Amino acid sequence: MSNFVDECALNVRGGDGGAGCVSFRRESHTPMGGPDGGDGGSGGDVWLVADRNVASLLAFRDHPHRRARSGTHGSGRRRHGASGQDLEVAVPVGTVVRDRDGVVLADLPGHGDRWLAASGGVGGKGNARFLSNRRRAPSFAEQGEAGEERWIWLDLKLLADVAIIGFPNVGKSTLISRISAARPKIGDYPFTTLEPQLGVVRLGEGSDAFEMVVADVPGLIEGAAEGRGLGHRFLRHVERARVLLVLCDLSPTAAAPPAAQYRVLLDELARYEVRLGTEADGLVERPRVVVGSRADLAEPDVLDSWWEGIDPTTGTDRSDDPDGVGTTPLAISAVTGLHVDRLLGRLRQQVERARRREPEPDGFVTLRPVPEGVRIVRHDDASFEVLGRAALRAVGFSDLGNADALDEARRRLDRLGVDRALARAGARNGDVVHIGAFTFTFDTVDELDVQPFDEAPTDRSGGRS
Repeated sequence: MSNFVDECALNVRGGDGGAGCVSFRRESHTPMGGPDGGDGGSGGDVWLVADRNVASLLAFRDHPHRRARSGTHGSGRRRHGASGQDLEVAVPVGTVVRDRDGVVLADLPGHGDRWLAASGGVGGKGNARFLSNRRRAPSFAEQGEAGEERWIWLDLKLLADVAIIGFPNVGKSTLISRISAARPKIGDYPFTTLEPQLGVVRLGEGSDAFEMVVADVPGLIEGAAEGRGLGHRFLRHVERARVLLVLCDLSPTAAAPPAAQYRVLLDELARYEVRLGTEADGLVERPRVVVGSRADLAEPDVLDSWWEGIDPTTGTDRSDDPDGVGTTPLAISAVTGLHVDRLLGRLRQQVERARRREPEPDGFVTLRPVPEGVRIVRHDDASFEVLGRAALRAVGFSDLGNADALDEARRRLDRLGVDRALARAGARNGDVVHIGAFTFTFDTVDELDVQPFDEAPTDRSGGRS
């Protein structure tokens, strides 16, 4: 079973808020002590944090649920409950977060980038909060708010300076194992590599020291842009590479002539770019270095003219090389080391140019304001549902059978304009209205008739006029 996972679903849930406490002072010399119930603590948030030490999404494959700690309940003597600790979930650098409809919510391309995945619930207020001149002994408190919960989709796109692309079995894995410490699986059959491999290439010493990250992308075939050969999963790891290293097989067993291989690879990149739109913008015009691989197996006549029909200069900067000498395709052998050093020099040159032209990528987070106020939805059974965080908080008491709690709930709903919103939505006296876990009989004059949700009235004729 592979230890590299580049896409997965994740369920995140913020911690629940603690409940407020109903308590009164009970001391020997204070016979009529006032309310002293403390507030509940708020639940913790769930954050996704990009971490360079995390290589894949493997940790979420078999355990996709992450939940922050809940707040504790309040207690007497105005002791507030402790807030739940936030949960930081480490994800690989380069993770893209989408909702269930595929809409991008966040992009985390840099170490330390953070995104709030699920908010914790607010703690409930204790009865001491409801003391007033009119209400001297409030015998109710708020329940804590439930934490936010949702499913999200994580999509990993590797960040590399150079992405090696080519047909299957052209020597990509052999090359990355020679120029770096990466040790991918190497075999003499197609699709030996089924997952991307990253390697760090170090060149020079002292002040001339240079490092670049090289990605070995599994082999591409014709039709990869449409998903053939798992092309979608492979091509997305090319999107963020600064430079493309295109390998063309020169051996007698190659699937096609070098020029034909090159045309197929560029065509697949172009079609993939069109399919993704702006997400893969500039993929075909990206700087690239074209190399003939497996030169140790090539026939002499092939070595002399294999680059005919190939234009390797597209997307490269020739200002320092007007004659194109440095862009003439190389024939290399990763097995014998033929021209590998020259190849690394060209890659370094292209990566340095690309780094100068492009600033470091910045992560983005899609900010969607939390809807304010209330929203009314009418169901098929002619009942109405009031949606909105404020409305849910308005009825979030421990006991709505308590007259004082019911009065406070009605006051909050009136302040939110729920009656007016229901009337505009077509509600009439006697209609059933759901708010959270409770059901109300709509009445614009008298007090609301409250029942638990699972005992909701179904007969609309029982409303008062």
